[in-house]
Amino acid sequence: MDHKALRLQPLSYTCLDEPFTGLLAFDETVDGPRPGILIVHDAWGIADNVKMRAQTLAGLGYVALCADIYGDGQRPADISQAQQQVDRFRVDPELLRDRARAALDALAALPQVDASKLLAIGYCFGGMTVLEMARAGAPCLGIVSFHGLLKTSLPAAAGGIMAKLLVCTGSEDPLVPIEDVVAFQQEMREADADCQIILYSGAKHSFANPFASNNPGIGYHPDADRRSWAAMLELFAEVLGSSK
Repeated sequence: MDHKALRLQPLSYTCLDEPFTGLLAFDETVDGPRPGILIVHDAWGIADNVKMRAQTLAGLGYVALCADIYGDGQRPADISQAQQQVDRFRVDPELLRDRARAALDALAALPQVDASKLLAIGYCFGGMTVLEMARAGAPCLGIVSFHGLLKTSLPAAAGGIMAKLLVCTGSEDPLVPIEDVVAFQQEMREADADCQIILYSGAKHSFANPFASNNPGIGYHPDADRRSWAAMLELFAEVLGSSK
C-alpha cells in the first residue's frame, strides 16, 4: 500500500473530566467504517513499539488508537516513575478500567470505525490493562495480551467476559511466573471465558517489543513476537468473520 495514505495524528478525549491524548492511525484512502483496534502501551507510555503496531494495523485496514492511560500524553522519565505508574493502577483496577474504556469509547465514536467490530491489544502493563477491560465486560470481539501481568484484585464474574481472549506469555518471564498463569487459567475457567493461553518457551518479559532493553528477565524474542502476532491475526479473522 501507499504509506503516504497512512494518517498518524493525536486524538484528544476525556475521562472523568481529565484530558487524554491518544495516537490515531488509519488509511485515509479506505472508504466506509472498518474495525477499530485499541492498543495499550507498556509502562513507558506511548512509545515506539505501540506506534509501530498502530501503523502496521492501519496498513492492514484497521483504525488503530494508541490509548493514553497516564493522561495528556505523559511518559515516565525513568524506571522508578514507570513502576510508580504501574503500581498505582495495580491497586486501583477500577480507575484503570475507566481510563481504558474512555479510550475505547473515543475510538468507537470515530466515523471511520464500525463500533460493532472493536478489538483491543496491549503490551506488558497494556496487557494487564486489556485483561482488566475484558473482566469489566468491554464490548470487544477479541482482546489480546502480550506479556501482560495476569493478577487482579477484581476477578471476572461468571459470564462477564464478552470478548474472545488470547494471552501470550513467556516461559522465562519473571513478572508472570507459572503460578500466575495457572491462577489466571482457573479464573477464566470459572468465568466461562473463551480464552487461549500460549506459553512461548525461552521468551522473557517484553518478548514482543523489538525496542526493549536486554536485561535479566527482559528482552526481545523474534520468534515469539512473530508467532504471537500471527496468533493475534488468526483470532481477529475468526471474530470479525463471525460478526458479519
